[in-house]
Amino acid sequence: MFDPREKIALFIDGANLYSTAKAIGFDIDYKRLLKEFQSKGYLLRAYYYTALVEEQEYSSIRPLIDWLDYNGYKVVTKPVKEFVDSAGRRKIKGNMDIELAVDAMQLIDHVDHIVLFSGDGDFRSLVEALQRRGRKVSVVSTLQTQPPMIADDLRRQADHFIELSTLMQRVGRDPGERPPRIDEEDDEIGDDDY
Repeated sequence: MFDPREKIALFIDGANLYSTAKAIGFDIDYKRLLKEFQSKGYLLRAYYYTALVEEQEYSSIRPLIDWLDYNGYKVVTKPVKEFVDSAGRRKIKGNMDIELAVDAMQLIDHVDHIVLFSGDGDFRSLVEALQRRGRKVSVVSTLQTQPPMIADDLRRQADHFIELSTLMQRVGRDPGERPPRIDEEDDEIGDDDY
């Protein structure tokens, strides 16, 4: 699946990866994640995408974002959009799909293999476009939940599907490594959250 001569880029949909790892019962150790893919080829870039609630005094995801920014990841953020739905409920939306797709297409001439950490079916067209340009695309998500956290058409389009649970031993955080935390679910904003 990986060739040690390949230039690799990671594209991490932060909210999607967080939800997927949580659904199968582990936390990602991002330092170990980098090392895992550095061992598979030349890791050119590792991007992490997430939307942030800006007006909050403290966001439990902010320490993670800062750590990633200083430790080998290119962090891409934007503020969430707040709106009221037709039923009068306050909704928050933070979609990073376009930013991820644009960055992937801009980097295409410099990499051989793109690893996408997302199960979002909206990325199927991006994967197809990358493949048409001769790039190999692996998608990391899980089939172990009901329903699966990866869209079937995205999994079929990818050159390789990597079951996240198979990486657990190599990229999972030891539960004893950090103190209990406030649930980050409120801070990782996905396409249809809230």
